[in-house]
Amino acid sequence: MSKKAIGFMDSGVGGLTVAKLAMQELQNENIAYLGDEARLPYGEKTKEEIQQYSLQIANFLIKKEDIKMLVIACNTATSYALDYLRERISIPVIGVVNPGSIAAVNNTRTNRVGLIATNGTVKSGAYEKAIKKINNNVDVFSQGCPRFVPMVEKQEYKKDNTQEIVNSDLSTINTDNVDTLILGCTHFPIMRELIQKSVGDSVILIDPGYETVKQIKKILQNNDIENKENDEVTYSFYTTGDANNFDKVANEWLNYDVHAKHLPIKELEEL
Repeated sequence: MSKKAIGFMDSGVGGLTVAKLAMQELQNENIAYLGDEARLPYGEKTKEEIQQYSLQIANFLIKKEDIKMLVIACNTATSYALDYLRERISIPVIGVVNPGSIAAVNNTRTNRVGLIATNGTVKSGAYEKAIKKINNNVDVFSQGCPRFVPMVEKQEYKKDNTQEIVNSDLSTINTDNVDTLILGCTHFPIMRELIQKSVGDSVILIDPGYETVKQIKKILQNNDIENKENDEVTYSFYTTGDANNFDKVANEWLNYDVHAKHLPIKELEEL
C-alpha cells in the first residue's frame, strides 16, 4: 500500500503547482497526475458536470494507477466534488480549499482576506464558509478571474500586455483593502509575479498548495501509508488535451522531463 502513487487531478496544468510542492516535500512518494484539459474551464461548468468529471477521473486513477489517496488539486472541483467523492471512493481524498483557508486566516493581520478564483469557485462560497468556520471575524472579498486559466493553459501570460490585463481584472479586489489574497485557483501561482505586482508587495499571497502538502503528509502518516522506502520514484502524467502542449508547460514549471499520455475523453466516460 505504501508504495502506491498519490493521485492528483485538475482541469488542466494548474494542479501541477501543487504536484510540484509534493515532489519537493514528499520525495519518496510516487505521483500520478491527470489534467482534464479537454473539458476545461471547470469554473464555467455546472455542479453536476464537475462531480461527474471528478468521479470519472478518480475511477481512472484508481483503476489505472492503483492510487492510495487522491488530491483534488483544483479549487472548483474541491468546492463541488470533495464530499461527493469521499462518499463514493474508499481511499482518502483531500482538496485545496480548507488548507488554503487555514493559511489565509493564519496570515491576515486585519481580518480582510481577498479571494481570486474561477467564477465557479466564487459562486460556490466554499472559501467563505471554510474561513468563517475557522474565524467568524474574518471578512472575505471575492473576485472571479476567468481569463487567467486560459492565459496559463495557452502560455499567454508571457505576452507584453499581460500585466495590463491582470491589473484590469484585479481592479475590484484592489479597492477592497485586503492584506491577504488567496490564489484560489491552482493555475494562478504560475502568474504569481504578475498578481503580486498588481496588488502590491504589502499584500500576502496565499498559495493553498503549501498547506495542502502539509495536510497530505498528515494523512499519509495518520493512515500509515507513507512510502518509507528509498526506491526510485515514478511520476505519471495524463491529459485529455494536447499532450505536447501539456509537456511544454509541465517541463518548464516542474523542471522535469514530462512525457504525458493523451487520454481520450471516451475512456473516462466509460468509467
